[in-house]
Amino acid sequence: MPSKLSAIRLGVNVDHVATLRQARGTPYPDPVEAALISASAGAESITMHLREDRRHIQDHDIERLLRVSPVPLNLEMAVTPFMLDFACRLKPKYVCLVPEKREELTTEGGLDVAGQLASVKSACARLAKAGITVALFIDADPAQLKATKATGAPHIEIHTGTYADTSGRKQAAELERITKFARIAKKAGLEVHAGHGLTLQNVGAIARIPEIEELNIGHSIVSRSVFVGFPAAVAEMKRVMVEARYAAK
Repeated sequence: MPSKLSAIRLGVNVDHVATLRQARGTPYPDPVEAALISASAGAESITMHLREDRRHIQDHDIERLLRVSPVPLNLEMAVTPFMLDFACRLKPKYVCLVPEKREELTTEGGLDVAGQLASVKSACARLAKAGITVALFIDADPAQLKATKATGAPHIEIHTGTYADTSGRKQAAELERITKFARIAKKAGLEVHAGHGLTLQNVGAIARIPEIEELNIGHSIVSRSVFVGFPAAVAEMKRVMVEARYAAK
């Protein structure tokens, strides 16, 4: 592998395993089991989003996973007093602060760090004091990057939803915007991650951006697993990411 390129990590989001469980109120399928399978299949971390309405992941899922997971948990959460208390009590290795609206089907954009700088900065300080590494889920917007630097958060996750939802020239323009933003963020001293809406078909171009060190992917892996099984779906995504990373080198 070329020395100038860092390895790219895969974080598997298992929220939608829990979505299937909650649809019938059964104890299965278990997102913790999916997390353990993901780790065995090559995932370097597991993401769970504990939403305020508990539509998929439940508190006990986080608690159980922290006891048994061989890889770190990345807890996605809103900036609220309850969620901050919860994270500081359980102390996952990573927290990613995200926007959240009750009526949305999925996260619709990046966190407006600039518009709520004081509360986000306070949350970052509290989480850091608890020994938790914080990432902010933001759009590829220079104003949000400037605000992120002011919070002291060491990591960002670039929202790739717009890229994933477009095609042709619009997608190419969004890819260029993300590429430039990742470069600037890395130069600013931040560790750069990305995610949202990534699939086997569109992940390659994002994986080739050298400044991006981690991709967090969930819905497409869970969907693919219906046809090929969970271990295969995770391994397939990881393979496509790694091949794309080094294909041009």
